[in-house]
Amino acid sequence: MTHMVRKQIQISRRQQALLKRLAGARGVSEAEVVRQAIDREVGDAQPEQVISEQGAMERLIQAALQRRELGVTGEPYKWQRADAYDERMRRFDHFGSDSSTQDGQH
Repeated sequence: MTHMVRKQIQISRRQQALLKRLAGARGVSEAEVVRQAIDREVGDAQPEQVISEQGAMERLIQAALQRRELGVTGEPYKWQRADAYDERMRRFDHFGSDSSTQDGQH
């Protein structure tokens, strides 16, 4: 049997209810449900294969640099309803060029 380490976690009331329900339905302890969830999250990876904090930080920095190259400023997108309406009308404008609509027939 694998040596177990005691951990104390905090979860929301909703998560507590779900955990209790899952454990009851599966006929296992709540701790076993948590262990199974961790195993599913990392798959068959060994601890050294899981992305380290340093590796995660490096990936985050690379993503931020790529985003900067795209010209994304981080500012919220400002729009007005009229702009969205105008864009939609331009997109579907080619439907209005139908000959049956030009002479007033529908």
